[in-house]
Amino acid sequence: MRILVATRSAHKLREIRGILRGLTEVELLSPEGVGLAYDPSEEETEAFETFEENALAKARWFHERSGLPALADDSGLEVDLLDGAPGVHSKRFAPQSDPDEARDRDALNNEHLLARLGDAPLAERTARFVCVAALVDGRSSPLIARGEAPGLILGRPRGWDGFGYDPLFFDPQSGRTFAELSAEEKAALGHRGKAFREMSGLIRESVLSGSHD
Repeated sequence: MRILVATRSAHKLREIRGILRGLTEVELLSPEGVGLAYDPSEEETEAFETFEENALAKARWFHERSGLPALADDSGLEVDLLDGAPGVHSKRFAPQSDPDEARDRDALNNEHLLARLGDAPLAERTARFVCVAALVDGRSSPLIARGEAPGLILGRPRGWDGFGYDPLFFDPQSGRTFAELSAEEKAALGHRGKAFREMSGLIRESVLSGSHD
C-alpha cells in the first residue's frame, strides 16, 4: 500500500517514517517523491481553530491532488499560562519579522514564547505538545488519532537535536528537553509518536485488513 505523507518538512517526514517503520506493508512517500510540486495554496489548508480540522483539511488537499491515500498531521504547543496559545498557530506564533531579515522562524517563535512567559516560575510554566494525525483515502471515513505529551517551558533553550519548540520543552519523565532526546527517545515519549502509533494500529486494523468503511 502506498501512502503519501502530507508534509514538506524533512524533519517531520523522517520522524513519521521512523515511528511507522513497523508497517512493513506500507510505502510512505513524500510529495516530492510522487512529483507533487509545492503549491502556495497548501498554506491555506491549516486555516481552522482545531488540530483535528487542520489535519483533515491537509490530508484531503494532498489526497485530491495526488489520488493517493494521504496521511497528514497538525501539531503544536499549548501553554497553560497563555490560555493554550500558541496552539494551532505554533508555526507562526512570533509577529512577522522584517522581510529583509533572514532569521530562523523557530528561533523567532522561541524568543517570542520566552518574552510572553517573562519571569514566571518553572512550576507555573506547564504545557503540552499535541499532535493529531488524519488519514484520508477518498473511499472510507477518515481515520483520526491524537497524542499529547505534557511538560514545562524552560527559561532558556537546551539541546541541539530537535526543532521547533523542542529546546524549551522539558520532559519531566526523562529529565531532558525534547532537543536533548535521541530520535528514538522522542518517538517513544513525544506527542507525534503517540499519535502515529495509534494511527499505525488503525491502519493495520481498519485499512490493511479491509474492514474500514
